[in-house]
This record gives sequence, structure tokens and C-alpha cells, in this order.
Amino acid sequence: MDKKVAVVTGGSSGIGRGIALAFAEAGMKVIVTGRRQSLLDETRDLFRSKGLKVEGQCVDVTDLGSMRGLADDVQTRYGRVDVLVNNAGIGLTGPVADATEDDWNWVIDVNIRGVGHSIQAFLPKIQEHGEGGWIINTSSMGGLLPIVAGLYSMTKAAIIALSEALHIELLDQQIGVSAYLPGPVHSNIALGTSTRPSHYGESGYAPASAEFAARAKQQPYMSAEEAGRRVLHGLRRGDMFILTHPEFKAGVVKRHRAIEQSFPQEPIHEDRAAAIPFLTDSPVYWEENRSSPPGPPSPS
Repeated sequence: MDKKVAVVTGGSSGIGRGIALAFAEAGMKVIVTGRRQSLLDETRDLFRSKGLKVEGQCVDVTDLGSMRGLADDVQTRYGRVDVLVNNAGIGLTGPVADATEDDWNWVIDVNIRGVGHSIQAFLPKIQEHGEGGWIINTSSMGGLLPIVAGLYSMTKAAIIALSEALHIELLDQQIGVSAYLPGPVHSNIALGTSTRPSHYGESGYAPASAEFAARAKQQPYMSAEEAGRRVLHGLRRGDMFILTHPEFKAGVVKRHRAIEQSFPQEPIHEDRAAAIPFLTDSPVYWEENRSSPPGPPSPS
């Protein structure tokens, strides 16, 4: 990983900062983005205290023009882009029925369109040098177990599907794509809704209270640093899915069994199956092409 150039959106705090830290410790040149300069400055100071370098750029992923400008700037100054982490996101939570139209627009613009803007801006830069690379899209266990927070889970499930499709599309270019699905991690995601841009109007949800944030800090969640090391571990292994919390496995297995048991119990229509093999399977899912289950990453 030494000398590779990595861009981490939403890298000024929380999981994104943890990912950036792991990458910098592995010898990468790291650029992080965020919407608040104060957090970017805090990240720079933290890295400096550890003898590491990071570049912070104040960019909003919902602005495609700004993302393309950033990609051009990184390409000009560093000569290449090797790794892209689409981590910027908002944790808008609450019942679907309570959401306003602006809630729908905001969560989709950041959590889905923001990823799309980043891919449109940076994928051509990775392709340009022809040496392969990697894209990591931050989803969530909420994308696999949408038990609460329907709008959030909707966006995170979309990111899983996007990542799988893009992984298949880019295999012959040696560009891998991972869906990163963390469980609870100590971060600022719950408070991110407090910086809602004014043009997204009013929310149907009450903002997270300071008391909620204080309680969350006392929970036995994973640290952002460990969550970041797990991303680096998955990148080195070439994993298409990067999961962090074994506590979710039993629930995911039950959900997948519920899906499997919902298929019609009837013979396969052989002519129809022969006409749509590209829809029903892919070699990326075959057992011989899957990695062994990961162990914990080595501590830094």
C-alpha cells in the first residue's frame, strides 16, 4: 500500500477518519473530505500528533461539479488515484411515515447520489493509469437488516447492490469494489443531522439530543480506529464485502433464509432460465472464488 493515493469522503471524523488513519499508517497518501473545516483541522492535527500526513478538503459530495474539481486537483498534484472510499453519509433515522419530502431528498442526495458523484469524478482517474485500484462504498448492517430507520436502510441497501454490480463490471480492469458494512461504531453520524443544509427544509424527525450522544459514547461500540483497520484488512484481502461485527451474523442468516423460503415451490422453467443466465448468477458468488472468512485485523 506504500505510496498509493487514497481519497476518503466523509473522512474528517468517525469511521472515515479511522479509515484514513489506517491508510496513512500503511504508507498511503491520504486526502479526506468533509463539510466542516473545524473537523478537517482537527483531523489534520490528530494525524500530525502521530507523525502522519493527511490533506483535508472542504467539499460537499452532493455537488458533482465540486467533486469533479477535487478529482482533477488530486490528479494534477499527486499524478494518480488508486483507492476511493465513499464514506460520506448521514444517519437520518425514524419511522418512514414521519419523513418529510425533504427528508427523502436529503438522505438520497447524500447517501446515494453522493456516492454516484464520487464515482463519476474519481473512477476515470483510477482507470486512467491502467494499474487497477479499489473502490470501497460504506453501507451499513442496516442495509442487510433493515429493522429500524427505513430511509437510511433503503439507501444503504442501494449501496450494497451498486457495489456488487460495479465489482462485476470492473473485474476485467483489475479494479475491485467492496461494500463496507459496519455495525455500531463510535462516530458523529447521529449528530450529523444537526448540520442539515437549509435548502432541505424541515425534518419530520427530532434531532439527536446531546444526552443521546453522551449515552452512545458509553456503549461498547467499536472504535473508529478499529473500524478503519478492518477496512484496510478487507482491502488487502480483496473482499467484496467487508463486515465488522459478528454479532449480526445470526440475524442476517435468518433474513436470507426467509428470502430463500419465499421462492415458489415449482419446477424451473428451463427455457426461461436458459434465456436469462446473466440475471440469475455470477462467478463472483461461486464458492471457489470466495475468500475464507476473515479474522480480526492486526493491531497497528
